[in-house]
Amino acid sequence: MDLTYTAEEQAFRQEVRAWLEAHVPKTPLKSFDTRAGFQQHREWERSLNTGRWSAVNWPVEYGGRGVTLLQWLIFEEEYYRAGAPGRVNQNGIFLLGPTLMEFGTPEQKARYLPRMASGEEVWAQGWSEPNAGSDMAAIRATARKDGDHYVINGQKTWCSRGAFADWLFGIFRTDPNSERHHGLTFILVPLDAPGVTVRPIAQLDGETGFAEVFFDDARVPVENRLGPENQGWKVAMATAGFERGLMLRSPARYQNTARKLVEFYRAHADTADPCLRDAVARAWLNAESYTLNTYWTVSRLMSGGSIGAEASLNKIFWSELDLHMHETALALLGPRAELTRAAPDAGNIGDWLDGFLFALAGPIYAGTNEIQRNVIAERLLKLPKG
Repeated sequence: MDLTYTAEEQAFRQEVRAWLEAHVPKTPLKSFDTRAGFQQHREWERSLNTGRWSAVNWPVEYGGRGVTLLQWLIFEEEYYRAGAPGRVNQNGIFLLGPTLMEFGTPEQKARYLPRMASGEEVWAQGWSEPNAGSDMAAIRATARKDGDHYVINGQKTWCSRGAFADWLFGIFRTDPNSERHHGLTFILVPLDAPGVTVRPIAQLDGETGFAEVFFDDARVPVENRLGPENQGWKVAMATAGFERGLMLRSPARYQNTARKLVEFYRAHADTADPCLRDAVARAWLNAESYTLNTYWTVSRLMSGGSIGAEASLNKIFWSELDLHMHETALALLGPRAELTRAAPDAGNIGDWLDGFLFALAGPIYAGTNEIQRNVIAERLLKLPKG
């Protein structure tokens, strides 16, 4: 791993920084868990696409710049440093997009990727079902082949971005006699199709960032299948690998939070519990450690390596780091930690509570940390199944 940037990489950083300084909205956008905020963030995705910044490491023909993974890390560092808006289409750009690159037909890549990059089509994730949360192999929603269509029945729940998105990706049971991870197929479903009902789910703050989606004889063309029929588990595991391993949570996100935490501690050092100094220092060091580990992983990938079960290590580390940083910030705030963004004169204090509420979900989404520890025990440590 060489931590020295080349002249080309330094020039790329300057180009990113200049574009963001000129285009990042001066006024923060509303939450994309509201309809108005969702539309604002869709417009931001379109703005990013005008500069071909929405999917920088994608091939040029699909709306990207074809840059290296190392340049993608540089882009992410500048993105968070600039305080740019959250990515409403992260399910598409960072999860489904790479999966389409690997498993999609040329027609599917040409159909979906450019519209994903432009924000014209925003994607929801359709993994979880009632009684099948992180245990994706327990799903029951079915897709029965009828001529040149699949007829889908069942329910998905906790669909991220589902309340306002245009499309959903998920796996469905296409072999009625199959069990567990066998007999599943990865299918792309338009959320405005007849037979599809979207019901928003209110979060702790009352906003609807998730949805449950019901399928009642919903028909989608066979051409919406990604990968072979009954081989959806393999496709879904590739998507999950992108989610847990590298693309969903870049280290820049946590470096940015750690910097804010250090600044916050310095501003309140006179009245803060001295014991919190060590917690702040540990948070900063862990964010830097995650960054260096990611640079090492990227160097390995650029040399022809791959990410396997070790993606589970990443997922546990960043999710627990995020929670630890926000818990430390709330401890610094004391009673003021209960102030929401809407509280009078709260200033930026409410951001920490908002971040804490989201961080609580980190050990659960993208596969619970308990599941990830099982993966580590069985596949990396080669321990026997309990």
